[in-house]
Amino acid sequence: MNAITQPVKPAAERAPSYYSASLNFETDYPTLQGSVTVDVAIIGGGFTGIATAVELAERGLKVAVVETNKVGWGASGRNGGQVTGSLSGDEAMRKQMRNTLGEEVDDFIWHLRWRGHEIIKNRVAKYGIDCDLKHGHLHAAMKPSHMDELKASFEEAQRRGMGDEVTLLDAAGVRAQLGSELYCGAIRNSRNMHLHPLNLCIGEARAAESLGALIFEHSEVLEIVHGPRPAVVTRRGRIEAKQVLLAGDVYHKLERRKLKGLIFPAMGGIVTTAPLGGLAKEINPQDLAVYDCRFVLDYYRLTADGRLLFGGGCNYSGRDSRDIAGELRPCIERTFPQLKGVQIDYQWSCAMGIVMNRIPQLGKLSSNVWYCQGYSGHGIATTHIMGEIMAKAITGDLEQYDTFAACRHIKVPLGDQLGNPMLAAGMWYYQMLEKLR
Repeated sequence: MNAITQPVKPAAERAPSYYSASLNFETDYPTLQGSVTVDVAIIGGGFTGIATAVELAERGLKVAVVETNKVGWGASGRNGGQVTGSLSGDEAMRKQMRNTLGEEVDDFIWHLRWRGHEIIKNRVAKYGIDCDLKHGHLHAAMKPSHMDELKASFEEAQRRGMGDEVTLLDAAGVRAQLGSELYCGAIRNSRNMHLHPLNLCIGEARAAESLGALIFEHSEVLEIVHGPRPAVVTRRGRIEAKQVLLAGDVYHKLERRKLKGLIFPAMGGIVTTAPLGGLAKEINPQDLAVYDCRFVLDYYRLTADGRLLFGGGCNYSGRDSRDIAGELRPCIERTFPQLKGVQIDYQWSCAMGIVMNRIPQLGKLSSNVWYCQGYSGHGIATTHIMGEIMAKAITGDLEQYDTFAACRHIKVPLGDQLGNPMLAAGMWYYQMLEKLR
């Protein structure tokens, strides 16, 4: 069947999430029809695609973004909303990038940890994006062995000049910050942030549009045409460009011959309670975002209207849970016994793109068709970092791009069919190790 005549899949509605119910602006971008010519065509209307579009439009390039559903429909509009200086694959990066960067590798990775914060803060201020941006985060220890990790992180932050932004807390110190007896210590970090991710993504799309970018929704890309003048083809239209960026992460099935077996879906569940009233101040008086030190962790924060937004229990099978609220309620009540029986108003899932070695994957499919994907659960900050790196690369500055593109990745035969069971087995292995520590 010719690609242009394939039947288009119906566009999915937004996830039934708290974020969807509390949008500042719903999007209503047109469906691509006919032919459009731009400098750069971007496939994917999540953070990677939109952040890169802003970067390129600010540099004066004509950009078009094409999205199957709606801007922010995927993980960019469904995640936990925490912007932290954690890089899932930092140790793997250090090993692989040392050959390229030598002794500068540690400085390179440290800078990466925080570059996303700078981009997001500056963009929110520059374009007046209302996304409930707040500072303050706890990385919490659930047992003494976790404290060894936190002490090492705290000491590095101090060496790097963050002494005024980080505090190492013991159990009593945590109890002064949270209405929970669950933790034996934590790092409080005032540089880390939390926000409403869907409002941020849509706000950035509006910023890109204000700079001349074209955005198309309900426009599934059926084919990427390679050649001197590449193009992306949808059922009703075509975008011709000088360069193309594939930024669909784990949600697309394009270019499977080259990309199959590199990235795999893991499903995370998130719930949001009814407004807590005075209990919100009781359980989290400092309005901090929190996650713990476990391999499969819980993470949570308060929303702007005083609800508890709580996520956890990552499922590496790639399949959705049938009862997210039922799975997470015991975790909520263990963390905050005072919320026993609390009403849960929203529950939804979030598919994260997991890479075996946890290093973001940047590369080329041909001389003028690029891809960028794979943030392994650390997407908000990392997508903005990668958006900047990809915009630089597309406009001729390849230094940071080359550092990532040179990294070796494991390609799993049979793709998801084998990759997801491997991830599930790995999760089980690390959970067992964690119990023994």
